[in-house]
Amino acid sequence: MTYSKELRIALLAVQRATLLTQRVYSEKAKGTLSKDDRSPVTIGDFGAQALVIHALQQNFPGDSIIAEEDASALASESNKGVAGLVWQLVKETKLEDPASEEELGGRIDNAKKMLEVIDGGKSLGGREGRFWVLDPIDGTSGFLRGGQYAVCLALLEDGDVKVGVLGCPNLPIDDSALLTSDTHGGEGGRGVIFSAVIGAGATSRPLGRGGILSKEEKHIQMKSLTDITQATFCESFESGHSNHGHVSAIAQKLGIKGTSVRMDSQAKYGSIARGAGDLYLRLPTSKTYQEKIWDHASGDLIVREAGGWVTNIRGERLDFGNGRTFNTNEGVVAAPKAVHGIVLDAVKHVLNEK
Repeated sequence: MTYSKELRIALLAVQRATLLTQRVYSEKAKGTLSKDDRSPVTIGDFGAQALVIHALQQNFPGDSIIAEEDASALASESNKGVAGLVWQLVKETKLEDPASEEELGGRIDNAKKMLEVIDGGKSLGGREGRFWVLDPIDGTSGFLRGGQYAVCLALLEDGDVKVGVLGCPNLPIDDSALLTSDTHGGEGGRGVIFSAVIGAGATSRPLGRGGILSKEEKHIQMKSLTDITQATFCESFESGHSNHGHVSAIAQKLGIKGTSVRMDSQAKYGSIARGAGDLYLRLPTSKTYQEKIWDHASGDLIVREAGGWVTNIRGERLDFGNGRTFNTNEGVVAAPKAVHGIVLDAVKHVLNEK
């Protein structure tokens, strides 16, 4: 199966959603609420989720959807004004290519329907069937801080990732640009969309405002790394998401001289997939914390299709078939296939010492 329609709709849906997020990103007030786990959610998260789920429901009505947000906070009387802001964004955001906009299923009818659409991502997942996995703004803290973030969408079939798309508005378009946490300036502008289909390789193209042009597509590949001491590695910006001390010890064990690049979101996966960096480590900070599958599904496939390998700290493939969380996985180790074993050995050595 080529998944050509799935890929096209996913690309268009993510591209349209990034238009909404970029509009919110440029505003000082982002309509931020706190969820039950005390993590932030913005009007950009809600709006992007509404746009993407609507497109999926119109094109693949039989598919289930796993998405990070729900509309319960927006439905409360105290947040009526925030819900109004979300609706304003949703009804005003559209692609500049009318045919592509129509392909996504057109507009959501009204604000009430928008809340229903946002709540369309409550699937529990599992090992059987087709599930779309959505993180409308991965790296919301980075989004609020002015750092990296991504709109992430993946298709799972029977627990395996088949299609992955990452929209990264603040990454350089240039695939050869050095890996940094900077979000401003640079040659060639910013805004890139990564994609992959199982067995068909990974690509990048500039984020746009209209349709998806095949002439802009470039195949990407992880950098050939012959000397592990020269590796560039990245890790999560937030210390609550990855143990920075352990990552530093692993780098020292490998003889890596450079400092890590810390950034938010699955932009890290996209960055190493195109060779801007080499390694991505996300190490457990708590024995009880469970990673969410929407934080990794798209990036996992894109790195693997670009010639990399992604496992947990035990060397096992990430398991997306256990529901909405990784309840059997600990940590993430992503690297070029040729050196993944070396990196994994260093990870195990350091963690066993701690």
